[in-house]
Amino acid sequence: MKKTIAIILEIIPIISAVTAITLMFMSLDNQTVRGVINVTTVLGFFGFVAFIIGRILEKKDKAVFILGILDIVATLSIIGIYVLAIFSFGL
Repeated sequence: MKKTIAIILEIIPIISAVTAITLMFMSLDNQTVRGVINVTTVLGFFGFVAFIIGRILEKKDKAVFILGILDIVATLSIIGIYVLAIFSFGL
């Protein structure tokens, strides 16, 4: 049971980061899409929290470890997108 919870918890930031980045680069622009981007960005940004909780729940499972690495990559990709945005606006 703990392994299933850890895997589900680890998958959420990965899917959220991919969804946020995909929606950022699409030509759709309305209030609903912006709301989805905001929510998925926040969930993707907190991937390191999912990594820590997943490692606490299941320390020795390889699937949780690999998903944890992907959670950290998701967090870094969200940070990278915002750093690029800041540099592109010249702030």
